[in-house]
Amino acid sequence: MTAVPPEPPPLPPDVLQDAAATFGLLSATVRLHLLWLLSHGERDVGTLAEETGQTVPTASHHLGKLKLAGLVRARREGKRQVYVLADPHVRHIVQLAVQHHQELQGGSRRKGA
Repeated sequence: MTAVPPEPPPLPPDVLQDAAATFGLLSATVRLHLLWLLSHGERDVGTLAEETGQTVPTASHHLGKLKLAGLVRARREGKRQVYVLADPHVRHIVQLAVQHHQELQGGSRRKGA
């Protein structure tokens, strides 16, 4: 006899919509890369642009979207704009997603070897 899985708790529509919006932001490769870098420590916009291979205006544009969504915060240090993750949950989500795909790729390499 197959066990019936427990019924999941209901999700309010606004929570589902907000979660989907977060995943939508993460679906852009450059934004995911920015969050990955920031999950390892704060960086200024110039460093982020260089590390992602983007121009400063492009990196700033994406950081602005992440800031509006509450995923990153910025502070001014002299002439530099320094960014940091605003939420430890975002760090966990990004690191978990990247780790998952690194493990999948590692497994497929071993199988093909």
